[in-house]
Amino acid sequence: MTRDTAVDTTRRRVLIGTAAVVALAGCSGSTDRPEPISLSGDVSCDQCGMVIDQHPGPSGQTYYQEHSVEGHDPPARFCSTVCTYRHRYSKEPQGWQPQVTYLTDYSTVDYRVSESDGTRVISAHLAAEAFAPTEDLEVVAGTDVEGAMGPALVPFGDSDDAEAFASEYGGDVIAAANISQELVARG
Repeated sequence: MTRDTAVDTTRRRVLIGTAAVVALAGCSGSTDRPEPISLSGDVSCDQCGMVIDQHPGPSGQTYYQEHSVEGHDPPARFCSTVCTYRHRYSKEPQGWQPQVTYLTDYSTVDYRVSESDGTRVISAHLAAEAFAPTEDLEVVAGTDVEGAMGPALVPFGDSDDAEAFASEYGGDVIAAANISQELVARG
C-alpha cells in the first residue's frame, strides 16, 4: 500500500465515522428542532392580539427554549416580523431564549405587492412550508411596502431575491439574525 492509498483510506474512515456520528445524532433527536406550523385560521398574534390571517405581510413564530406563551401549545405566533422581534426583545430580560424563530420566506412563495389607497401591501403566506429559520434569511428593512404592522421587514432565503426586492421597493438588506431592537422600534 502506498502512502497516498493509506492517506485516502484513513480519510475515508474519518469521513465514514463522522457521517455515522452525524446520523446517530439525528436519530437521537439531539440536533432536531421543532418544525414551523400553519398560522391560518383563528390564530391570534401573541404580541398584539390581531387575528393573523386577517392581515397582509410576513408573519413569524418562535419556539422558546424553556418558556411558552399561555393559552396554547408552542410556538409563539405573530402577525408580522415586527411583532415577532418585539415579543422576543420584550421577553429576553425575563430569561426567554429562542430555540428557533421562523419567518415567512418570500423566496419560496408566489407573493404579490398590491396598492390600496396609495399604500403598497405585500401578501401573507401562512402555510407551514412558507417559513424558514431566521439564520437562513435576509430581511429587506426600510422598504415602502407594508404588512400587518405598517412598514414590513420582508424576509428572503435567497439573497438575490432580497436584493431585487430592495431594488424595486427600496430598503436595505440585513441578515435576519442581525435585526436590532432599535431597527424594530423604528418600524
